[in-house]
Amino acid sequence: MSGTVVITGAAGAVGRRVVALVAADPEVDTVVAIDRPGQRREPRDVKVASTREAPLTIEQVTIDLTDPDLKQWLEGAAAVVHLGLHRGDDHAAEALDGTGRVAGDLPGARALLDACADAGVRSVVVLSSALVYGAWPNNPVPLTEDAPLRPDASLPYVIELAEIERLAGELRERRSGSADTEVTVAILRPTVAVDRDSGPWLARSPWSTVGVQVHDADPPMQYLHLDDLAAAIDLARREHLDGPFNVAPDGWMSPDQRKALAAPGPRVHLPAPVAERVAAFRWKFGLARTPPSVLAYTINSWVISNDRLTAAGWRPGHSNEEAYVEADPGGPLANLNPKRRQLLAFGVVGGVAVGAVAALALLLRRRRRRA
Repeated sequence: MSGTVVITGAAGAVGRRVVALVAADPEVDTVVAIDRPGQRREPRDVKVASTREAPLTIEQVTIDLTDPDLKQWLEGAAAVVHLGLHRGDDHAAEALDGTGRVAGDLPGARALLDACADAGVRSVVVLSSALVYGAWPNNPVPLTEDAPLRPDASLPYVIELAEIERLAGELRERRSGSADTEVTVAILRPTVAVDRDSGPWLARSPWSTVGVQVHDADPPMQYLHLDDLAAAIDLARREHLDGPFNVAPDGWMSPDQRKALAAPGPRVHLPAPVAERVAAFRWKFGLARTPPSVLAYTINSWVISNDRLTAAGWRPGHSNEEAYVEADPGGPLANLNPKRRQLLAFGVVGGVAVGAVAALALLLRRRRRRA
């Protein structure tokens, strides 16, 4: 038997899928599903294998990862899967890869990895993101796991993921040296992950095809189905994979393919300098949930190769196109003709401009009163 498997972030969209896959493994007898207090959710579609010789136990634990009591749940665990903190099922925009995670997971990840070392866990799987490669003009197409990590220093969420990867690498080094202490640490770097419930998140994310777009800067994109991401995580656990692995469907979508599949919506194409000013303004006045530095990911390519993971036995069940269409089924603008959509788009930008003037006037008025 594989014994006990501990899964953090089990209440999220990815976590519930992973819990279901692990629980279906006849070699696992106990699943410890860990979440922050207030985030407990029942796992989805848990099926007990007919070949199971022992009963399955699912322990649902609500505990902060920095709590000293965490170690007791890791004692005797065969594997630990760390998926990170999350904010329920709303696919928070702070999680730029669609996994629902948010910035602020670094202290918990550090405490968890230390506890894994102390408890003697032999197999660890850490969910990172392809965002850690950064979006730079000289990125190769596609990026492989050998590419250096160059996250944008102004994106705390991505910086923390890169630091968690470094800590995971330290865990491997700490435990190396003898056969009794060796540990495998798999780091998974998915591209943007979506499912049928991701529509609201996708619409307000940087990967939306509506709203302000940078003129003549439309790089290829990838969209990974959350079911396929969960399958990759479970494969890494079962096969004791070691090292970094990109997670993405085969190939990518060209700009023309994405535009052809996207639900109709208002779009305004602006030169990059103007788009940067608009993004900075919206961030400054709380009109956007992502910092302006994310704009680089919509201008430069950061598509990834999945060769290493497919060589380990993973096969995506959905193409980029299938995942994207499922997450972007259309909306109230779908029946508008292109001219009406463009007029609406100019109205949206005009509204932003009017809002900018009003906000600036209000700010100046307050300063005069204080003076």
